[in-house]
Amino acid sequence: MNKKNSPYTAAITGGGFLFEETNILLPLLRATNSKVLLRDEKVNNRLLHINAESSRSKTILEIKRRYEAVPSSFWDDFLEMSETDKVIALFYVILRTYKICFDFHVNVTMKKWRSISKGIDKNDIMMEFNEIASRDEFVDSWSDNTKDNVASAYLTILRKVGMLDSGNHLKAIFCSNFPYYLEKGQPWFLEACLLQPYEIENIKKTML
Repeated sequence: MNKKNSPYTAAITGGGFLFEETNILLPLLRATNSKVLLRDEKVNNRLLHINAESSRSKTILEIKRRYEAVPSSFWDDFLEMSETDKVIALFYVILRTYKICFDFHVNVTMKKWRSISKGIDKNDIMMEFNEIASRDEFVDSWSDNTKDNVASAYLTILRKVGMLDSGNHLKAIFCSNFPYYLEKGQPWFLEACLLQPYEIENIKKTML
């Protein structure tokens, strides 16, 4: 399986969580002359203040990838959210954008949360990497360094959203607008935030 046929990408290593950068670039992405504005930012560094043009280019590319991974109406709603809810919303976008992160989350993090240990480390992620690589030739072709960087990027994202503490223990994350994801037909995301079934049911009841 080559890169073109694989649903996976290692591009998550190109930026990380990028919360502040996403907020900065959103007006440019939503503008009618978006391509011109993004090209200007890449060259002139007016907003991002990232010194190296190559780094700016990667950052812009990844935020654009995420922007296009969800309906444009999502970003209308995103702008109206509180700062805390925006952080959780960006986590949702990342899971929608990068299948590798989604698979790590569903097959490792959520399973670990339901286990006795309720903890996760890089070794757990690397075991899932081996599973994915056994089915996908493109992922199998990634260097050990690339795999390590992707795993580190995913774990950093969990820390950024408050799901993983310094001792590698998992905890649920909460936002004030979980009903929004249910209304949009995305109930899986509440489970992805590690909510218990009774908590999800209570949220559903508030919508009746």
